[in-house]
Amino acid sequence: MKKSLLSLAFVAIFGFSATASTPIDGEKKEINVSESTVTWKGYKVTGSHDGSINLKSGHLEMNGKKLTGGEFVVDMTTISNNDLEAGSGKEKLEGHLKSADFFGVESNPTAKLVFTSVKAMNDNSYTVTGDLTIKGITKPITLVVSMFENKATATLKVDRTKFDIKYGSGSFFDNLGDKAIYDDFDLVVDLVL
Repeated sequence: MKKSLLSLAFVAIFGFSATASTPIDGEKKEINVSESTVTWKGYKVTGSHDGSINLKSGHLEMNGKKLTGGEFVVDMTTISNNDLEAGSGKEKLEGHLKSADFFGVESNPTAKLVFTSVKAMNDNSYTVTGDLTIKGITKPITLVVSMFENKATATLKVDRTKFDIKYGSGSFFDNLGDKAIYDDFDLVVDLVL
């Protein structure tokens, strides 16, 4: 269960941290990857797991103070769990998330997100549509990005099964009982420019 939740969270994080393929005209603001954070939270019938994953690279594209595009690459090999202590299943969960049951990081070491459409909700918030690539599978995703000075925050919900991550999913397997892992996981991304 813990592994499944962690996997979901990882998928979410991975989903958000993807790279953009077609830049939109404007100023390119590089992300400070060492100060930026990506956190994930995955859910199971009996609780949840959370953790983090590192950005490898990324930038936002601006036209003045308006967001117009962006691209991100996430280093899937850095998936980690934050709610378990070392020796209490943390390493086992992290290993399972990196395995072929979940993100298969040996053959898919990065994930990408490419912004394809940016629509202003107000002066600081945007609805963004993008192409998310996880495990070599690309699917559209929608997220909200809020910008304040040299920082941006994004939240999104990712359905891991769309990226062929079905381990412990009640949508594909019967009689999982309290071992079921929910398909959706949450990602919260705090970017420093």
